[in-house]
Amino acid sequence: MRPQPKLHADPAEAYGSLLVLALLAPIMGAASGLIGANFRLALTAADRFRDASITWAHGLGVVGFMCITAGSAGAVATAAWLVRRFSPYAAGSGIPQVEAMLSDELEPPPARLLPVKFFGGLLAIGPGLALGREGPSVQMGAAIAHVVARMSRRNWLDSKVLIAAGAGAGLATAFNAPIAGAVFVLEELMRRFETRTAIVALGASAAAIAVARALLGVAPDFDVKPLAYLGVKSWLLFAALGAVAGLAAALYNTALLAALAAMDRLSRWSTELRAAIIGAAVGALAWVTPELVGGGDDIAQRTLAGGATLMTLPLVFLLRFGLGAVSYAAPVPGGLFAPMLALGAQLGLFCGILCHLALPGMNLDPIAFAVVGMAAFFTGVVQAPVTGIVLVIEMTAGFTMFLPMIAACFAAMLVPNLVGSAPIYDSLRRRVATTVTRTADEPEENTR
Repeated sequence: MRPQPKLHADPAEAYGSLLVLALLAPIMGAASGLIGANFRLALTAADRFRDASITWAHGLGVVGFMCITAGSAGAVATAAWLVRRFSPYAAGSGIPQVEAMLSDELEPPPARLLPVKFFGGLLAIGPGLALGREGPSVQMGAAIAHVVARMSRRNWLDSKVLIAAGAGAGLATAFNAPIAGAVFVLEELMRRFETRTAIVALGASAAAIAVARALLGVAPDFDVKPLAYLGVKSWLLFAALGAVAGLAAALYNTALLAALAAMDRLSRWSTELRAAIIGAAVGALAWVTPELVGGGDDIAQRTLAGGATLMTLPLVFLLRFGLGAVSYAAPVPGGLFAPMLALGAQLGLFCGILCHLALPGMNLDPIAFAVVGMAAFFTGVVQAPVTGIVLVIEMTAGFTMFLPMIAACFAAMLVPNLVGSAPIYDSLRRRVATTVTRTADEPEENTR
């Protein structure tokens, strides 16, 4: 456990520290934005390469199928090798590791985590694992902040503020959502509002977005048609959607933890072998249905455009539900947010279509349910409702859905707590904390 320094007793010293942090925040945020934006561009290129490879391989029949499955297995196994060999705490999302670091349960990572997270995430998400880009971006942002803190000789209290803000800058870059990045720091990472942290988080997120938008553009991540304001009478339906999303989120958390436990039971197999098996399975799925693999952005966009039917939505939801849990069990870098948002959009659209058919006189728009479903499912899994609402509003420009989201997220937060489902990052952080006491010959286990 790292000893906690005392807070500044001298007001002049405290103000001086705040000024230094405020000056460092844009530097750190710009660096996080640059790396995060390039990570997004690399993932986009990897997705295109995967799609082109599958199209080419289909012309080779069985040989092509074997090439795709073997290539996917090899890429994921290589990602697992990078993690095991160079930086065990680069496995999984990275958010639980950052939270454990901020709560003094885990030492800050070495600088070599940055290339492992970047290239490991590319090798894992590129072949089609249902993992999100935000986890690597968050942890890389935190690692950059730690380097800046060391170079500027900050004490540990100031370093934690910078690390949290760097993580928020990474999230802001991952989803083009600067406000959500700052809110994420206060609600999820620090779990308290503190003036210094808020100032530094806002400065870091603003700088990260300024750099990222120069490379990625300024448009929201999802193109959603303008949605009308909804009357109070419909809010009960959105609360019902939130209750359904909360129950589904509790099941999703259970599935994620069960998949990790199952992977732990296979510890007699090498890390690379376990990763290769998952990679091969995802490669086989990509061969059959290439549009259903990957982080989930394309799936979410198609759903938000209404490009799904009542009959196909449950099947695709269940497939992605299982794929997300299995993908996260692989000991490779990759996050949870993007797959969660895709699942929430699918669940919301399905409920919206049902409500539209059952209540035709209310003129309900199923797309509105898809947008709200994203925030509700996120809230149920992470139990960070403000982050979920702000994130989805920024990603969809769905400002008219603010009040329905509040109703849905109220229920999505209530149901998991009633059934005893802990926030997923709390559960994952406990797994991370247990590794501190494990022996050095087993560093790769339970780090997701």
